[in-house]
Amino acid sequence: MNYILEKTNQVPYFTNMRITLDALGILAAEYDWYVSDIEMNHFTADFNQDDKWILGEDLQHFLANHDVQFIWAVFSALPKGFRPIVKDSPHADGNSSYWGRELIQPQLAEAEFEIVCWDSSATILIGVPDEAIIKFSRLYPDVKPLQSS
Repeated sequence: MNYILEKTNQVPYFTNMRITLDALGILAAEYDWYVSDIEMNHFTADFNQDDKWILGEDLQHFLANHDVQFIWAVFSALPKGFRPIVKDSPHADGNSSYWGRELIQPQLAEAEFEIVCWDSSATILIGVPDEAIIKFSRLYPDVKPLQSS
């Protein structure tokens, strides 16, 4: 199932990936990541708006050392060392498929799950493992199934 956290005061601000991954009980270092459709409140030399592959350890280090808000972004989690060819980068901005009634899958078919930063006003969780959702919902009881929103 897919979930969304929006319209709540339970988070200091939406789309802080360090806070999101911590709440899910997921270590960024356990995956490699394809990050796309990136807009942030400020860019750094390490992280700009270009779609990119990033090692999980590098993402974890970046998030631990930079307090950034991702306004738009799609974080696709892939098994370590696996980098499929990306023909169409996953995107959030302008992607209406999130609001349909169909159960959607991560945009990269090979991704284990996807975390979407939606216009700095929502966090969308696509295909995240059930045990992670249970942890997340304990901290953020306002999280709800995406298809019912």
